[in-house]
Amino acid sequence: MSYEYVLVEKDGPVAIVTLNRPQQLNALSYGLVKDLCLAMGSLDEDDEVRAIVLTGGEKVFAAGADLKEMAEAGPFDALILGRFSYRDRINKISKPVIAAVSGYALGGGCELAMSCDIIIASETARFGQPEVNVGIIPGSGGTQRLTHIVGKHRAMEMILTGEPINADDAQRLGLVTRVVPVELLLEEAKSMAKKIAAKPPLAVRQAKEAVLKAANTGLDDGLDFERKCFYTLFASEDRKEGMTAFLEKRKAVFKGK
Repeated sequence: MSYEYVLVEKDGPVAIVTLNRPQQLNALSYGLVKDLCLAMGSLDEDDEVRAIVLTGGEKVFAAGADLKEMAEAGPFDALILGRFSYRDRINKISKPVIAAVSGYALGGGCELAMSCDIIIASETARFGQPEVNVGIIPGSGGTQRLTHIVGKHRAMEMILTGEPINADDAQRLGLVTRVVPVELLLEEAKSMAKKIAAKPPLAVRQAKEAVLKAANTGLDDGLDFERKCFYTLFASEDRKEGMTAFLEKRKAVFKGK
């Protein structure tokens, strides 16, 4: 399928989704969020795709929500409700999603990056939640995810001042896993995605669910969920193939069953 505001390409088992409103700095309009949701949902159902890279290009990831759309909206405006409905669906993608962030990831752009499973940043990346500057607060998970990742006091500083942090600070705080030169960003993200895509799909999916459970619940609930996922995988063909191949010192052939 083709979309107006996102570009989709495939490199073997890896799909690359690029936000495509460059003149508007990839501002997250209703149309872009809708296209992104449809594209990600389609890739999530594609058996040939095992990992997804999400990027905005070398100059900007996403500079926030489209304030032209939001300026006249009321609290229960259909545009606002629809935007959150689509964002919730993006958050439920079951396959691993790696954000490749270059330039600004502000407001909704920062929240979108944080909703991914791994963030790789270029040296030019800037992360921030500046919503307070226009009289609102983060509304797509920013207050919650940022606090879980960087801690209460740093999250308070970023959200209450609206000031962004650079890529090195983001890595130091655990927001991103690595920082690379701009020209290497996409290849670095694709390389990691391919490494993950080579692993048994069922185990990857269960591992993602278990980690998200740990991030979103208490330790005891997370441990219970992890154990259930662990037991379930012992019923999979991939588990048997993986262990057999290891013992036989050969490369495993995983089928996602």
